[in-house]
Amino acid sequence: MTVAVVTSKGQITIPKQVREALGVEAGDRVEFLEVEKGVYQVVAATRDVRSLKGAIAKPPQPVSVEEMKRIVARAAARK
Repeated sequence: MTVAVVTSKGQITIPKQVREALGVEAGDRVEFLEVEKGVYQVVAATRDVRSLKGAIAKPPQPVSVEEMKRIVARAAARK
């Protein structure tokens, strides 16, 4: 079992073994997800932006800059 100590400021140092298993480094973010009351799961909240490729479908046809400007102007006029 890996243990960390909470400082007076509420901070902990994630043990090296856990950091390596999560794939996190200095400056990365981690999330604490409550699994059940009093039980949390630590999850690396960083991922490469390239992993999002394909998450949104391409439009059936390209939109021109002029068309984008018309759409934005129309939306702005409604406000």
